[in-house]
Amino acid sequence: MKPRFISDLHLSEKHPELTQAFFTFLNESKEACTHLFILGDLFETWIGDDDDTPIYQEIKNALLSFTTNGPKTFFMHGNRDFLVGESFATETGITILPDPYTLEINDQKVVLSHGDFLCTDDEEYINFRNEVREQDWQSNFLSKSLNERKQIASNLRTDSKEATSKKADSITDVNEQSVLNFVNQHEPDLFIHGHTHRPNIHNAGSSKRIVLGDWGNYGWVLNINDQDFELEKFSIS
Repeated sequence: MKPRFISDLHLSEKHPELTQAFFTFLNESKEACTHLFILGDLFETWIGDDDDTPIYQEIKNALLSFTTNGPKTFFMHGNRDFLVGESFATETGITILPDPYTLEINDQKVVLSHGDFLCTDDEEYINFRNEVREQDWQSNFLSKSLNERKQIASNLRTDSKEATSKKADSITDVNEQSVLNFVNQHEPDLFIHGHTHRPNIHNAGSSKRIVLGDWGNYGWVLNINDQDFELEKFSIS
């Protein structure tokens, strides 16, 4: 098994260079890996599988081309695209995973997550996360028209950016005790997540905690080959 892991691409109409980088990445990865795991925030926002924005159709087509006779591909919800649903999965050939998710890779126990649930110092965010993950909230939101949803999503993005700008960096990172509690509970060899935009490899108890990076001027991918792993940074032109 030669898996690759990415997260936090934040694809949108505003940054076509990121979408093109993703397409290039998929083309290169089709022969380079056996499994691809997308650990949340593939999109900057996702207001429902019925969104007819042209760039989203291009991304769906690229994913379907990738998964057809290609690597098995898995997606985990992030804080930006938690409304990705089964229609999207069917159209693209991906499998949606719960968060967290445990699997064995090359005789190692691996736990995957988007990682935002560990940012427990940011109580405002955690409360918001709990609210929007409720089925009633999602059903109510998805019952609205596309235009209404786009406006709500835009307002939420603006509020989120303003609130985040006022918070200390330590608040928006994972809480170390929450991480240790989680690792002690699950006892993985590798714990892989994104969300914080702080790519690095940490020791967490007897585990390795690998934080994926966000895509901007550079992209990030974690490659696992046998029991070796590499967190790779590459330029996005």
